[in-house]
Amino acid sequence: MFVKFLKKGYKDSRPLLDYLVSIMGLLLLTPLFIVVGIVTKLTSEGPVFYTQERVGKGGRLFEIIKFRTMYTDAELKTGPIWAGRDDPRITPFGRFLRKTHIDELPQLINVIMGEMSIIGPRPERPFFVKEFKENIHGYTKRLAVKPGITGLAQCYHKYDETIQDVQIKLNYDVLYIKKMCMLLDLKILLLTVKVSVLGEVTPEPVKLHLSERQERVVLATAA
Repeated sequence: MFVKFLKKGYKDSRPLLDYLVSIMGLLLLTPLFIVVGIVTKLTSEGPVFYTQERVGKGGRLFEIIKFRTMYTDAELKTGPIWAGRDDPRITPFGRFLRKTHIDELPQLINVIMGEMSIIGPRPERPFFVKEFKENIHGYTKRLAVKPGITGLAQCYHKYDETIQDVQIKLNYDVLYIKKMCMLLDLKILLLTVKVSVLGEVTPEPVKLHLSERQERVVLATAA
């Protein structure tokens, strides 16, 4: 009962915590933002920031903010396609920003605006959400909470390259929603720093004190 009370208290206070941490983060990261902006302008044509429509909690649409990592008009001819590890549309400096996840930091603004949380399922584009809803059972479960700058799936699985990758990440997202608590969020933050520094995810499925059935689901799809 006490544990449930603590979890509920944490969930209720998360919006305020997200807001305060994001304000502090933007203030502390201002010098980094300036450097990234200068290098981006010097190494490729186009704006420093990039906005794109994403699907948030409950299916609501919002504009996500990122540092631009691709050449301008990269999808003008192709339309929406997945960004792979060696995607030719990505600039050399953009590749570094993606590897270290620095390109995601402007989303602190989205958190302040109440559109995102610091931790949660990553928001996807409407085009892909429509496709995944049609091909992956239960995909909309991840829309039950605000999307995050980082999440459990990003710490334990690579870039999406196939529908199976999306299914694996969905399993992590659903498990995170069920197990959400302060300790898990702190663990995800530490793992995110590790992934950003090393540039690679942890290959093993996470241990979250899951039921045997839940662990079998994650292990089966990650195999």
